[in-house]
Amino acid sequence: MAVIQTHDLTKAYNVRGKPPFVALQSLDMAVEQGEIFGYLGPNGAGKTTTIRLLLDLIRPTAGTAQVMGYDVNADSLEMRRLVGFLPGELNLWRNLTAAQTVDYVAHVRGGDVPAQKRHAREIGERLNFDFSKRIREYSTGNKRKLGLVLAMMHKPPLLILDEPTTGLDPLLQHTFNAMMREVRDEGRTVFLSSHMLAEVQAICDRVGIIRDGDMKAIERVDALTEAKFHWVTLQLREQAEPQILDGVAGVSDVSLHNSHTLRFRLTGEHDPLLRAISDYYVVRLETREPSLEEIFLTYYGNDEPESADPVTAEQKARR
Repeated sequence: MAVIQTHDLTKAYNVRGKPPFVALQSLDMAVEQGEIFGYLGPNGAGKTTTIRLLLDLIRPTAGTAQVMGYDVNADSLEMRRLVGFLPGELNLWRNLTAAQTVDYVAHVRGGDVPAQKRHAREIGERLNFDFSKRIREYSTGNKRKLGLVLAMMHKPPLLILDEPTTGLDPLLQHTFNAMMREVRDEGRTVFLSSHMLAEVQAICDRVGIIRDGDMKAIERVDALTEAKFHWVTLQLREQAEPQILDGVAGVSDVSLHNSHTLRFRLTGEHDPLLRAISDYYVVRLETREPSLEEIFLTYYGNDEPESADPVTAEQKARR
């Protein structure tokens, strides 16, 4: 059984005098136990809407979702006991200290309160976090650390984290990555929304790419970065002319790097390229696999038309 399962999950907002604004469209997704699943897209793509639907913070217009085998609407309370959640915007009690907040949340959550508090301290040490200050005194990054502590301290089988490393410095991002791998190694699951491609590539097993509320692809990260296309650098002894690659199967995006060097994108087999340049003296031929960012842009490039639905600031905030 998938830890997270959605079918035709849709959320539309009514806009006075206009057609409904669709923030999430017919999402079909399965997240398996023991994986780190990256939910990738820029701000406003529908990531937070998805998370709010999974946690029963908002209700869908259509479709269903199950988390840990529970229907998220019918069995909301039972489901949320098994989830550790870090929202994109964390609002806590400004006049409490972090230690008081941990104590309060542990007692409200129930279970082994002393064990939760011990684990909270362990997480805090790894994140270099001071529990003695009041919430209002913390920077954005330190509030993020506290949010991670609260989400993780009861060792839930599922972590749902919305932009978890926002405000963390690079060293602590490495610590966070290590902690997520440990969660996965324990057989627990992480659902992590992000717009940071390097973060997703570093720790995620699979990634879902979402645009304008529509899931464009779900792939393993290693499969995404495998030879969908290559960037090729071709250096000739003669003066290079982009026209020599006109009509060559699989070649696109040709640019002149200098008077003797062409750079282009190659999809598919190399043979048509080699035949096309057989009459030239090749000084150097290099191929490079695309980065995750370049692959992402093939799904989320500016060449595709933007949604025709009007989006107000209020609607974006809902997403």
